[in-house]
Amino acid sequence: MKTINCDVLIIGAGGAGLRAAIEAKETFPKGEVVLITKGPLGKSGVTATACSDRMAFHATLPYTEPGGLDHWKYHAEDIYRIGGYVSDGDLAVILAKESQAAFEYLDLLGVPFVRREDGRADQFITDGSEYARACYTGPRTANHIEEALLRKISSMDIKIIEHCMVADLIKYRRRVIGAFGIDEREDLKIRDRFKIFSSKATILATGGAGEVFETHVFPEGMTGDGYALAYRAGAGLVNMEFIQIGPASIKTRLNCSGSLMRAAPRFINEKGEEFLNKHFPKGMPTADIINLIFEKGSSWPVSLEKRTHLIDVAMFKEIAQGHRVFLDYKANPEGFKFHDLDSKWQERYEKEMKSQLGPGQRAVSPFHRLAEINPDSIQWLKENGINLQAGEPIEIGPCIQHFQGGVKIRERGNSSLKGLYAAGECAGGQHGANRPGGNALLDGQVFGKISGREAALEAKSFDGKRIVDSNRIKDFLKKLKRMEKGKKTQELRREIRSITSTYASVVRTEKGLRKGLKELEKLKKVKPSVNEKGLVYAMETENLCVVAEMVLRACLARKESRGPHLFFNRFEDQNPLPSQDPKWRKYIVIQNRSRKMVLKKEIPVELLMSP
Repeated sequence: MKTINCDVLIIGAGGAGLRAAIEAKETFPKGEVVLITKGPLGKSGVTATACSDRMAFHATLPYTEPGGLDHWKYHAEDIYRIGGYVSDGDLAVILAKESQAAFEYLDLLGVPFVRREDGRADQFITDGSEYARACYTGPRTANHIEEALLRKISSMDIKIIEHCMVADLIKYRRRVIGAFGIDEREDLKIRDRFKIFSSKATILATGGAGEVFETHVFPEGMTGDGYALAYRAGAGLVNMEFIQIGPASIKTRLNCSGSLMRAAPRFINEKGEEFLNKHFPKGMPTADIINLIFEKGSSWPVSLEKRTHLIDVAMFKEIAQGHRVFLDYKANPEGFKFHDLDSKWQERYEKEMKSQLGPGQRAVSPFHRLAEINPDSIQWLKENGINLQAGEPIEIGPCIQHFQGGVKIRERGNSSLKGLYAAGECAGGQHGANRPGGNALLDGQVFGKISGREAALEAKSFDGKRIVDSNRIKDFLKKLKRMEKGKKTQELRREIRSITSTYASVVRTEKGLRKGLKELEKLKKVKPSVNEKGLVYAMETENLCVVAEMVLRACLARKESRGPHLFFNRFEDQNPLPSQDPKWRKYIVIQNRSRKMVLKKEIPVELLMSP
């Protein structure tokens, strides 16, 4: 058992955690800053591993459209509007105003953003944005950001603790004063693996909870630890029903967006049958279906506000009927004619062409079109085990990509508990039902910096007591030992994922969510056992159960549709219930009160913009 004292404790070492650590140390140079990561530094978590077609970092720069001294206002309005008016407007303003400084800092650190001939950052339009703000390095923008921050961290006196899972937060007189940690290495005795972190301020930057669902694009270990830690400690969480979901490759976890949709592939099941028609409105013209597939490329996550959600619903229902679903590039969808595409889509296609195959070849198959607009994706898929040229289809599913909600924060990145902050995907309130594409990377940098600075300032001025109750330590160690007996952890985790994926994915109904909660209630009474997967795996599984309940209860409380939350009267219905706007311009705050999960509707902070 080891005790580590520090001024600022950062839990999580992705983009937000690294930025927070840097800012905390620069704000409090003489302070002790400790950064904990589950897994190896720079090789675990989303920022270090995520790739996409062209990964975006959203920023309003001096020359960004539409120009003018106050053009950041358009960015803030986009965040608030796309969020469905269920995020805090003042946080949207902070994100927009601070985006230039965040970009310039990363640029200074050497992130290789793509430049135009005039030296300005190349920017493009992403989901829901009216103007081009998305900066990028290519498919590895997130990785480049992580690498640059790691280079900076390596030059600073910041204590790094790898392969450590934070299992619980420690409180003293309603204030978070540290955490209990467990070394991931299984060859040590529990007592030797146990760490006590005593801190004056703590920042949660643990990312999302993709592993609470069966299909997702997250790397291993993304089990919503920060959400569960905050909940058990009594902090408020918000917007947990809003989760970005979209079609992605089961094998490679690549989001099937952009050019992969604009090539207009066939959606087929394992029998080779096209299935969209079966689930779409009767009599829907073929041209409309083709245009919808093309449009899906620029509206990838499921959203009520985009008619492309019909594709997500069709895919989900086909899988629910026991089928596997695929994108097929070797043959055209039934009745496909390139000239049936809307003129704006044809114009977009032409802008993306990397070579000229000509109208004849373009009409042959989706593979030919993909080769014309994004040949690199064909090569990438081949290198990762899917040979489109040989006619192999891409098996897809409704994959979880991003949690919009999380630990409810305010302007300083502060939670509802003293001494506790949050940043990145772990935090909530800055985004609503949806977000502009590229705003996730921005969010981690802006609120990573803010939370790091504010936590350091609080640590500097804090002179109160930090007493860790010895009985609390004994109780926690006893709990770990009790985990040696219980249900097989893998089986328990499979059941949790089955519940969320069946009842809280694309199609949500009151009947299904109530059934899911009933099944989850039974699982809560079952303790996971420590088996060959180890102690950390068992503790992660406990966290997944907590997160699953928050998601299901939040979904059930919002009896309307908004953003990715599609609420149906019955599973068989073709269309979800409409949005109840402005009546439901409220967010749902979840809190642990006397070990009971309490949900409360609150009115978000309105968007007000002064010069």
